[in-house]
Amino acid sequence: MLLAFLASFIMMTQAPPLDAALTATEAPRTLRAAFTVELQSQHASRVYSYDPRNEKGARWQVVSWQGEDDELEEVAANWANEAAPDGRLFPDDLRASMGREVRVEDMGHAWRVAFRHQPSTNDGEFDVWAAERLQATAWLDPVGERFLRIDYRLPKPVAGPEGGKLTRYEQSYFIRTEPRWGMSYVSSFSIDLEARAAFRTISRRYSANIIQTEFFFASAEAETDFEIRRKGPQLMSGLPR
Repeated sequence: MLLAFLASFIMMTQAPPLDAALTATEAPRTLRAAFTVELQSQHASRVYSYDPRNEKGARWQVVSWQGEDDELEEVAANWANEAAPDGRLFPDDLRASMGREVRVEDMGHAWRVAFRHQPSTNDGEFDVWAAERLQATAWLDPVGERFLRIDYRLPKPVAGPEGGKLTRYEQSYFIRTEPRWGMSYVSSFSIDLEARAAFRTISRRYSANIIQTEFFFASAEAETDFEIRRKGPQLMSGLPR
């Protein structure tokens, strides 16, 4: 008979390995990304490419178009119209969202980190409303000191922010580590919701999968500055005393 040992404890977000994992999500603003993303819904699929190095009108391009879904096109249009669409790949407000302390469960292969989402300056009205109602969970590799996944889930049906009832809401972000600089980025995310209003049920389900990425700094000077800051403590530790 195998017995699983489950340890549960409270941890401050400044403590290792949680602090290192959070630091890896805080990419400098000078780090940019060119990427190709596949957006999928129940009825359609779209593939887009984005490269901030291109001229403004040519940065967001359609690669593939299948099916019809007006809402999926609206999702893509909103993303394309952002000042820096590649900013969605960097979960840089996760530290602020977690607050000062979290509850950790050691699941053996990973840590399950439960926290109450704290609204940040990047959050909109829905994010603030959702923060009071959704359960937030992060999965952490304690050895590699990197996040693997972030989940938000509605534990029970609630009245929606604009009327009706939200009966299901699940949102997940999958995290990878880019190999050159060791920063964490969102490799895919999905949203699945169901709401009831005016005698009808509304279901929305779509996902975004980053199928190709290229990370680079805005300038050679920015890259050099990052490398110096990253290696600074190691260089200092090797100086003669």
